[in-house]
Amino acid sequence: MKKLILLFLLISAPIFSQEIALLKYNGGGDWYANPTSLTNLIKYCNQTIGTKILPKNAVVTPSSPDIFSYPYVHATGHGNVVFNPSEVENLRNYLTSGGFLHIDDNYGMNEYIRKEITKLFPDNALVEIPANHPIFQKPNSFPAGIPKIHEHDGKRPQAFGIFIENRLVLLYTHETDLGDGWEDADVHNDPIEVRVKALKMGANILNYIFNN
Repeated sequence: MKKLILLFLLISAPIFSQEIALLKYNGGGDWYANPTSLTNLIKYCNQTIGTKILPKNAVVTPSSPDIFSYPYVHATGHGNVVFNPSEVENLRNYLTSGGFLHIDDNYGMNEYIRKEITKLFPDNALVEIPANHPIFQKPNSFPAGIPKIHEHDGKRPQAFGIFIENRLVLLYTHETDLGDGWEDADVHNDPIEVRVKALKMGANILNYIFNN
């Protein structure tokens, strides 16, 4: 039944309004770190790529059955993340039933979240997504792959993924910080070209979810 719900949501996405969600996780990390980012991404996608997403995102916990109502769930923060066994099971069922989790390291999340991703999929390697993957191709072209939005440690930006039967179900973006680029302009004072680049990449992610 849960798989059927997600399949219906994905198929009906171009016709009916959809809702996306922010993941409220345990462990002490600031899951609420970018309060304006998803609202701005939704507005941008509705205006530029024809999505029909409700204007304000929901908040969902990893153990909640409500997670199966959202085709896209976003997680961010700077610190610790912990998924307990029931949360692991629910998240795994969600992702293998058609859901999509995007984890965007807001700086300081990396050492914690990788352990939790391994809990979710101990038999599936977290692999770097090549620049020729469809998520970087349309509707906006990113020939070098994931764009760099914030400096962080000055390392190159990377996008990692978990694939189930050749379907990308979990996206982990590191050393890029797309969510900061989606925030209101006065939060980080990013140049408009940087914010647009981040929003375009976000549009690619949602386009990939709704069309693959």
